[in-house]
Amino acid sequence: MRFSLSLLAALILSSCGSSGGEGPVSVAIIGSPESLFQQGIRLAPPAQHVRAATHEGLVALDQAGQVVPAIAERWIVTEDGLSYIFRLRDSAWPDGAEITAVDVRQQLRDAIARVRGTSLGLDLAAVQDIRAMTGRVVEVRLTAPMPDFLRLLAQPELGFIKNGSGAGPMALSRDEAEPIARLSALPPEARGLPAREDWEAVARPVAVRALSANKAVAAFSGGEVDLVLGGSIADFPQAEAGPLSRGTIQVDPAIGLLGLMVRSETGLLAEPALREALSMAIDRSALIQSFGLSGWRESSWIVPPENYTTPPYGEDRWNGASIAERREVAAGRVRAWAGPGREAVVRVALPQGPGSDLLLRQLAEAWGAIGVAVRRAAPGQAADLELRDTLARYSSPRWYLNQFHCGLKSGLCAPRADALVRQSLTERDAGRREQLLIDAHAALVEREVYIPLGAPVRWSLVRASIRNYLPNAWGMHPLFALSQPTT
Repeated sequence: MRFSLSLLAALILSSCGSSGGEGPVSVAIIGSPESLFQQGIRLAPPAQHVRAATHEGLVALDQAGQVVPAIAERWIVTEDGLSYIFRLRDSAWPDGAEITAVDVRQQLRDAIARVRGTSLGLDLAAVQDIRAMTGRVVEVRLTAPMPDFLRLLAQPELGFIKNGSGAGPMALSRDEAEPIARLSALPPEARGLPAREDWEAVARPVAVRALSANKAVAAFSGGEVDLVLGGSIADFPQAEAGPLSRGTIQVDPAIGLLGLMVRSETGLLAEPALREALSMAIDRSALIQSFGLSGWRESSWIVPPENYTTPPYGEDRWNGASIAERREVAAGRVRAWAGPGREAVVRVALPQGPGSDLLLRQLAEAWGAIGVAVRRAAPGQAADLELRDTLARYSSPRWYLNQFHCGLKSGLCAPRADALVRQSLTERDAGRREQLLIDAHAALVEREVYIPLGAPVRWSLVRASIRNYLPNAWGMHPLFALSQPTT
């Protein structure tokens, strides 16, 4: 049975207040209001969540961040890891037309073409061919094994779209008078699953807004929303701005990049040894203590060593040297560089927010100890260093390395690292493939293209009435799961 989307839209409730466990779930995602309905290939967190809810791909992520079936009901991976074969559900596009293997082949090809030139496009570079084998079977072939490939396919940007609409699992109704996304879960039979008679009684609509951090926290504290998503280190000090927020903060065990991209290779940052001096002067443990965060994972490496099969280097880049010893070495390098006409100053670009202010003070203290002054770059002003705060899409070292590809023009890079990563795409021996990625990391470290701090910080405010919310490493919390019964 094909379900009428016009009928479904009529069932979507208009309430946007806190649900108290009944009625629509009210969600605020931190971001600008216009980002909620953002289109294109570089999506802000609000748009990513809405896209994932309305545009399924072959697979999706559940509330725990695990890969689950979506348009594909099941799949197999060949023994050599080079072929993924998917069997599609008996599902349809919003116009009622069947979703076929030919459709999926074209959807994937189009998606890969759209993201070319982005880091996600680099991640998908291992895709060699996509074939429609029968009406409901699709094969994706890779140039080399990629254990994280299914997680990559679950990214919101790879959701399927036809004539401007996706195939669920939720239908979107947009209020023209205010920037609110009203979402209602499609019934199981519309998604190629067995019907459930009590669906309308158990499935809750979800109303989503994008708000600034202070407005989102105020809305939560005032009882207007049930859930706040998308908090970062820049706004973390605002997380407890209200009595209702206490005890409701959830921090994701996120992985990815939090550090400073080197944007300029001039002045104090002209030499790798001087860039390393800035990195070695930072007491990462003390830096995060000022935020009151427990369990945060600091790192002095671009790729955390545990992300390799066998850690190729120790957790501490400077072999256990004390912060005093490191700063002494760093200060010596700065003194040797300084002289007439040379001012030891770095300009740092940070997003707005009290967490950024706190981070800047910590950096100023650390670098002041080695004779370096810090200036904050105004919005749009050229900067020497820029905060990079990015969630990983998958855990392979290749994700980290791709973020520094020269083609992205996001900061300093290492052509040798790019060449080694590219070589790994056709290397089928696991040991040799990993060694290429280790060597690529070493090339980036040698160039000192980045000052790592640790893992990104992602936080949420979660009311007790919310079900199917779980902290996870990917910082994505599917809106579809919020609509579902727990039993």
